[in-house]
Amino acid sequence: MHDDTASLVTRLLAQRWLPRDDAQARKALLDEAFREDLDRRLDAVGLELREHPYAAYIGLAVARKSERAVFGGSDSWISNTLQLDRDGVALLVVIWALIVLPKRQRQVERQEAETAASQSQMFAEEKPIPRDPSISPVIAERTLLADFGEKLGGKTRVGFNLGTLNRLGFIVRRKGEVAEGPLLDLAFDYERTARRILDGALGDLLADAGARMASAGDTEDDLEENDDV
Repeated sequence: MHDDTASLVTRLLAQRWLPRDDAQARKALLDEAFREDLDRRLDAVGLELREHPYAAYIGLAVARKSERAVFGGSDSWISNTLQLDRDGVALLVVIWALIVLPKRQRQVERQEAETAASQSQMFAEEKPIPRDPSISPVIAERTLLADFGEKLGGKTRVGFNLGTLNRLGFIVRRKGEVAEGPLLDLAFDYERTARRILDGALGDLLADAGARMASAGDTEDDLEENDDV
């Protein structure tokens, strides 16, 4: 007999992520009995399903109860199991903050606007959570280097780490820009991490960088309009 739960776990282990609209992924998110069986079997081996209502993909993560065994098994606590150096992890945090935090704000605002608009309709259908890729900001690599390159090891290290993050599925690099990859929204627990970043020292740096990114975007738009003229 075909075991859907085992099949889903095997696919997630092999492919590392699946889109939410995948048939088995949807079953895990919508079928309560299936999800209970999935959670129970993952828990037995120290794993958990990583998903978020606003994320377009699902994946697997080390369960909280197993973190010490996995990350604290050596002489010192390790930050990841992907062989990312400290500057690579720092770059991932910065990119997550620059892309996922504003994306989440846009998703919430759009959902609230659609909900408010539908309240006046007698037979309004519940609107799905917006996960359109266009909601995610895109970062110019030159802007990332200008704002954080010195703190993250310089141009060579940043370029190397961007290539690694691209290969691991956290980002997508194209024509000098950094876009969201399938695993970026699942890289950190949003509820635990977002407030720490916004309230911590990185919050001020991100605010300055965000302002410069917006200014750079306006300048590029002006140049394009002048070119059209």
